[in-house]
Amino acid sequence: MAKRSKPQTQISENPSTSSKIPFRPQQIRKLSTTTTKLTVQISSDLPKTLKPLTSQSEITLALNHLRSSDPQLAALIDSYSPPTFDSDRPPFQSLARSILYQQLATKAAQSIHARFVSLCGGESSILPETLLSLSAQNLRQIGVSGRKASYLHDLAEKFSDGTLSDSAILEMDDESLLTMLTVVKGIGAWSVHMFMIFSLKRPDVLPVGDLGVRKGVKLLYGLKELPKPLEMEEVCEKWRPYRSIGSWYMWRYMEAKGVL
Repeated sequence: MAKRSKPQTQISENPSTSSKIPFRPQQIRKLSTTTTKLTVQISSDLPKTLKPLTSQSEITLALNHLRSSDPQLAALIDSYSPPTFDSDRPPFQSLARSILYQQLATKAAQSIHARFVSLCGGESSILPETLLSLSAQNLRQIGVSGRKASYLHDLAEKFSDGTLSDSAILEMDDESLLTMLTVVKGIGAWSVHMFMIFSLKRPDVLPVGDLGVRKGVKLLYGLKELPKPLEMEEVCEKWRPYRSIGSWYMWRYMEAKGVL
C-alpha cells in the first residue's frame, strides 16, 4: 500500500533479491538455535488460527509471545507504547490512498488525498465507478501525476471487472493477496505489505524490502550490512507468527534514532 498511517514517513520501495550478506559466525549459530526453539513454541503456545490485530487482547498476546521469543526485541517493546492499527477504510479506499501517497512527503500526500476525497464527493463516494468517471485531467488538476492517475484508473478497472473486490480481498490469504494486488499497475510488494499490515491488520507480515525495517534489524542485531530478503526471513523467524508487530517496532526504533 503505498503507503500508510503506517509509519508516517514515506520509504521508497526497494525490494532486493541479492545473495546473502556476511553474518558474524556466532550470530549465525544463535539464529539457528532460536529458530529451532521457535518451531516448538508456536505449535504449543499459540492458537492455530490467528486473528487480525483488531483488539487489545490480540496485541497483548503478540507482545507476550515476542517478549519470550526475542529478548532483544523485548527491550524495545518495553521502551515504546504498544502498536495501534486504526485504519477502518474498505480495501478499495485504502489501496487508492496508498497509490496517492507513493513517493510523497506526508504533508503533501495528505493535502492531495484531501483534495481527492473532495473531488470524489466524500470518503464514502470513493468507489470504482466514481474514479472511472474522473479523467486524468481531473486528477492532474488536484495534484495527482499522470502516472498515478493511470494507476488509480487501473485499480478501479480491476474492481469494476471483478478481478478484485473488497470481499474477495478480505478472504484471501497473504500469498494470494501478494499475487493478485501486484497485478494492479503501481502496486508492488512493498505496497501490498503495508496494506496487509495497516489496513487488513494481518499479524504475520514481514516487509523484507522496507528500508526502515531492514535498518532496524541491522542495528538491533548488530549486523555488518543491511540484510537482504533471505537474511530478513532468517533473522526475523523468531518473530513468527507476529512479524507485523516486530516490523512495527523496527519503525519506532529507527524513528527514535532519527533515521526515519
